[in-house]
Amino acid sequence: MNAPYTLTARPFLRVARAAGLTALLLGGSLAPARAQGVVSPAQDLFNRVNQLIQNEYGGLSVVDRAALTREYQTRLDNVCAPAPDTCAEAKAYPVVEAELTALSDEHSFFQTPEDYRDFRASVTGGNRLQFGVKLGSLDGQNRVVTEVVPGSAAEEAGLRRGDVLLTIDGKAYTYENLRAAREKGQTITLGAERLGQPLNLTITARESSTVDLPRLSFVPAGTGQAAVIRIPTFLSGGGVAQRVHDLVGQAQARGASGVIVDLRGNTGGSLAECDSSVSAFVPNLTRLARSADGNARTVVSRGTRLEDGRLAGSVRNPNLWSGPMAVLVDEGSASCSEFFAFEIQYARRGPVLGEQTAGVGNTATRVYPVGEGALQLTILNYAKPDGTPYPVSVTPDVVREQNEATTRELTRGVDSLLSAGVDALSGAPTLGLNPFGRP
Repeated sequence: MNAPYTLTARPFLRVARAAGLTALLLGGSLAPARAQGVVSPAQDLFNRVNQLIQNEYGGLSVVDRAALTREYQTRLDNVCAPAPDTCAEAKAYPVVEAELTALSDEHSFFQTPEDYRDFRASVTGGNRLQFGVKLGSLDGQNRVVTEVVPGSAAEEAGLRRGDVLLTIDGKAYTYENLRAAREKGQTITLGAERLGQPLNLTITARESSTVDLPRLSFVPAGTGQAAVIRIPTFLSGGGVAQRVHDLVGQAQARGASGVIVDLRGNTGGSLAECDSSVSAFVPNLTRLARSADGNARTVVSRGTRLEDGRLAGSVRNPNLWSGPMAVLVDEGSASCSEFFAFEIQYARRGPVLGEQTAGVGNTATRVYPVGEGALQLTILNYAKPDGTPYPVSVTPDVVREQNEATTRELTRGVDSLLSAGVDALSGAPTLGLNPFGRP
């Protein structure tokens, strides 16, 4: 994978952080005992992971990485003591996970083979077994439909945003039972409630595409309509930025009075997709990427991204929204979503509304396949040209807590944060007649 990805472990992969890592690279070479003897699959995984940690890490952790390698080599030795020459690769997973936790960089973690398969499906737009629905918490369970993926089994079954799930096959609903049915591909009957009225729906999880591209809707705003561009992820195998520019063009053609960009629950993805998406609202942006090898400058304008003056991607027929805009975020908005919101704030382009974001928004990571799994490692941290670092999290201009009360409002057809976004458009700035003439 060549492009940096900014991802958060917490909402996206839910990787367990309880054990440690692997490798034994001190100053770039293996310890003599490991270099001369038979290397087990577990030791090989450990060595490769630690080589990456020593040579490629570009995050903000101040932990002594050489000492960390020595400490967790001892742990791996203990785990593999019964059969040090044939120790299975899986024996190293908990050690690697624990070591990365000890690195104290929330962006860096080990992906087990299962996690890595899910990640690859999301990045490439591949298929996986799914319902295609996202749920919010109510009464102690993830049971309120907050989003239905277009073309998914959930959409075909008739689920809608705001539906409350009450039963599965006549028994009380639990998220665990819903997940079990998904994993087995079972056909189930969901008892639900929509705007206070009961309904039953039949649904079967199926292998379907993980592509979840931005989408456009319209809501009343004064005497006109505001466009809502929902960006659920910056993954989906590419095409996110192109879709954002296309949707901006559609909003312009419809005469939208403003645009609201909804990043709630967006856990990140490709920084290149994020940057080019931002350029549909901000004429120019510049940042420095600081790594172990030095600094690199990124400049983005009109959908085109330059890395140290070299073309690094572009969109066809770019559009620029010059009217008022607002951005919606919550605590699930992470990584690339935080970059997007910060760039809007930094350019004073429009207000950001919602909750403080997840807190992983100042670095980029790369995913390195290692053995059957993968290592997600921070390789860069970011700053503006004047040296101002990107914030760890974004504090909204208008703070609105998103909690169970707002989820309950959603079941009554009320999206209070979206309504606040519509209200904020009336005071949001617009771009001048020559936006690209500004530095």
